[in-house]
This record gives sequence, C-alpha cells and structure tokens, in this order.
Amino acid sequence: MVRLVDELARLPGIGRRSAERLAFHILRSPRDHAMTLSRAIADAKQNVRPCRVCSNLAGAPGDPQGSMCSVCGDPRRDRAMVMVVEQARDLIALEQTAMYRGVYHVLMGRLSPLEGVGPGDLTTADLLRRVDEPSANDPAGGAPVREVILALNPTLEGDGTAMYLAEELSKRGVKVTRLARGVPTGSQLEYANKAVLADAIEGRRPME
Repeated sequence: MVRLVDELARLPGIGRRSAERLAFHILRSPRDHAMTLSRAIADAKQNVRPCRVCSNLAGAPGDPQGSMCSVCGDPRRDRAMVMVVEQARDLIALEQTAMYRGVYHVLMGRLSPLEGVGPGDLTTADLLRRVDEPSANDPAGGAPVREVILALNPTLEGDGTAMYLAEELSKRGVKVTRLARGVPTGSQLEYANKAVLADAIEGRRPME
C-alpha cells in the first residue's frame, strides 16, 4: 500500500493526500478494473512513441522506429503549413478547435537557459530539417514547407523560443507567423477554451 501511494504521489499535480485517495479507490475497485488500468499503462509505455515526422504521440506494436501520428498520416492535411507547439497536449487543444488543417511539429519543451534547456534538448533540428528537406516534411510526396506558425505558450520562455526559431527560419526564407494574442500572456494553451484558440489561429500575424 505504501509503495502504491509513493508511486502515485510522483505523478504531476498529485499530492500525498490525493495519492492516498487514489490508492484506496484502486484497492476497493474490482480486480479486473485494477488490472485493466495496469495493462493500459504498460501498453502505453511499450507502444507509444514520437511520430517520426513531427514528434507527436504515435506508435504501433512491434514498430521500433515509431510510426506516423494520425495528423501526419492524414492525406487531407496541408503539409505546406507547419504549426509548432511545445507539447503534444497543446496540439490536442488546438485540434479541438477544428480550425486548422495543416500539420504540426512538437518541440518537446521550450528553451530555458536557467534550467539548462538549449536548442539541442528540443526537436529544433528536426523542424529545420523539415524546412530544408521536403522529404523529411512529407515522406509520401515531398511537399515543401510554405509557412511555419509559432504556437508556443505566451510565457517568457515561450517568447524566447519563438524569437530563436523565427531567426533560424528567416534564414531559410520561409514565412513565419505566430498565434494572435487572443491567448492571454502567462497562460497555457491546454487551459484555453476552444473559442480563444480558434480566434488565435485565425488572427495569427507575421513574426516580427
């Protein structure tokens, strides 16, 4: 019991008391429910991998190289337009607006010099390669990138990351835009409602 509480308390946003409540709930629930949860966690860790194109969540059993995610694998998406986000959860929030028909690139974080996070710790090189090499952006048809939309969280680190990417992308002659400031400064994309995110996508403007 103590081990279960300790492990649950390591989850983000879960304090000791919340971990204890979850542990007691698991113990009270039917055995098959607990085993289903256990198998779901194991399956996710074994099978979910970064998309080989955009680093979104993807993966299939027995595919050590990682498959393409559902967005990159959709032939109806506009591969000339790439929206850059910090985390996969930001991508999910933006997809719920149903306002965007391009593809994405997940940085897996943001630049944070104070925490020792530099460009090499993110998927920055993969993004730039997608711009430089159309085949890396679109393995099926080699569609070149026409526009990169920076949809990073409006925080100090997010703005710093956006400025760095804008500078690197401008060297390659690609159009760079960012989400309009319909997203409040200091907030997180995953907590913004659909209307705010839809307005931000529609009102994006060139990166200055």
